[in-house]
Amino acid sequence: MGAVLVTGGSRGLGRAIVEALAAEPPAQVAFTWNADEEAARTVAAATGARAFRFDLCDRARPDDLISEVEAAIGPVEGLVNNAGLRRESLLAMTSDADWDAVLDANLGGLFRCCRAVLRGMMVRRRGVIVNVSSLSALHGVPGQGAYAASKAGILGLTRSLAREAGRRGVRVNAVVPGFVETDLTSGIPETAVAALRAGECLPRGVQPGDVAAAVLFLLSDRAAAITGQALVVDAGASA
Repeated sequence: MGAVLVTGGSRGLGRAIVEALAAEPPAQVAFTWNADEEAARTVAAATGARAFRFDLCDRARPDDLISEVEAAIGPVEGLVNNAGLRRESLLAMTSDADWDAVLDANLGGLFRCCRAVLRGMMVRRRGVIVNVSSLSALHGVPGQGAYAASKAGILGLTRSLAREAGRRGVRVNAVVPGFVETDLTSGIPETAVAALRAGECLPRGVQPGDVAAAVLFLLSDRAAAITGQALVVDAGASA
């Protein structure tokens, strides 16, 4: 694998993915961050990865972002769409603004990042996209209507894009993590966490490194015949 870009790589799952990629040279790694510059600097210093600021809702930024990344580390052969936004609210109490914000960030931002890298990947006839979804897309959780809708949309987009890009040598898959304790999930109510973990077969649960390992597998040539799939990493919760 050549150059890989990870969105939302300064914390949580994204940081684990960046660290795992950086530990497997000769991959060149870049990641995006939005709010926490100090965390981004820490990850960059520890891994040697290049950090770029990026807001998922900035519709004009993705093309420039890809140009900047490729100028720094070479053609992007791998894209990991990890960055996302979560807002908890019962659907009856969800405002249009919150609904639009979650869908535009999680699904719209991912769409725009895919579109920005696809041109180069399809010309080169080589590339891998891994989209990070959520168990909420498969397992209903009260208060996560907007988030679940966005993550379910990612699975549909993944399958459609795999059909579109496969003839050009581009693979597109998704990873579906179960509950993972990160900054993004720290505010989830205990009842929602219990619902997500209730069916786990493995008492150890899911760690960030488990999801990172699945992402690296899908990025690698070991998954050369796999596309349009959703790899669930949930300690058996969906079994």
